[in-house]
Amino acid sequence: MTKADIIAEISTKTGIEKVDVQETVEAFFKVIKNNMIAGENVYVRGFGSFVVKKRAQKTARNISKNTAIIIPEHFVPSFKPAKVFVDKVKNSTKKAKAES
Repeated sequence: MTKADIIAEISTKTGIEKVDVQETVEAFFKVIKNNMIAGENVYVRGFGSFVVKKRAQKTARNISKNTAIIIPEHFVPSFKPAKVFVDKVKNSTKKAKAES
């Protein structure tokens, strides 16, 4: 499912025009991105948490040149689904398309 599919489905179910739904969805994602860039976590009860994780500095190897390189500490975005959401997906009766 793509963002366009989500917008179309919300528009169909609510009766709101696609343009308005698209602006709302875009604004939602923008708020999440901006808060995560600022280092804040975003919690959506019943859905999950968008969290910023810190990756520690580490030493890696470049095998082709046989040299060690240092990867500095950095932050990465991550999503942790809510327990209720995970349970619903686990207990769903439909098979994933990949398994078909």
